[in-house]
Amino acid sequence: MSPAENAPRCPECGKTSSGNFCQHCGGKLGGRFCNQCGGEIGAAAKFCNQCGEKAAGGGARLSAGAHREAAASVVGGQNLPWWIAGVAMFGLIVFAGVQMVSPGAPAAPSQPVAPFAAGGGNPPDLSTMTPREAADRLFDRVMTYVSTGDSVQAQTFLPMALGAYERAVPLDNDGLFHLSLLNRVAGNLEAALGNATQALDIDPNHILALTAAAEASVELGRTEDAAGYYRHLLDMLDAETARDLPEYVSHEQIMASVRVDAQAFLAGR
Repeated sequence: MSPAENAPRCPECGKTSSGNFCQHCGGKLGGRFCNQCGGEIGAAAKFCNQCGEKAAGGGARLSAGAHREAAASVVGGQNLPWWIAGVAMFGLIVFAGVQMVSPGAPAAPSQPVAPFAAGGGNPPDLSTMTPREAADRLFDRVMTYVSTGDSVQAQTFLPMALGAYERAVPLDNDGLFHLSLLNRVAGNLEAALGNATQALDIDPNHILALTAAAEASVELGRTEDAAGYYRHLLDMLDAETARDLPEYVSHEQIMASVRVDAQAFLAGR
């Protein structure tokens, strides 16, 4: 066999080459890489010793660029949305689970976190809105996704919504209630409680603020504090409902359930 026939062939163009790179196309010579993790595989190996993936058949080889693309597909390409979905779903499952197993919490919530119109379609054009309008639109969108179980979209819009309310300060009680709910979804329970108590500093009898403070306290394990908020809520509920505040009207389904939720919590202690 002639020296030319003994020379290695480029895995990219198939021409005989020598050295580390093909003189014809620039492909890397002699390397075989895993299609799953991008790790280098020995010439005779049938499986990747990094992740266990079956090696490409027929002695196939990938160039350095190709193996980088293969690795990138796991952590930055088409497989990434599935990874994000798993993490996001885990976060929302934990969030829902905490609500269900917190000490004194009702066996099942009487409704989702909040009632919202169905979402979908393209994101709203926030550039045409005031900071508060943009924040409220993002709040509606996040809570719609939460209530329908779309964890990927909820996690996508959640940081935008939190940032929007930070830009919309100072917030009224309705805005602070929204921000408290968003922080609860994000798992920022201390911040959620802080938003609620800030609203109570403005209006100690505000039903939505009392609800938010009680629920955040439950999730933090502060059941005595939660009981205090719920008792005060029951004491003030009829008088506050008669005030017919705009936020009470816009969250009428929450207002309709707070009595049952508060009574269920107090009865279960």
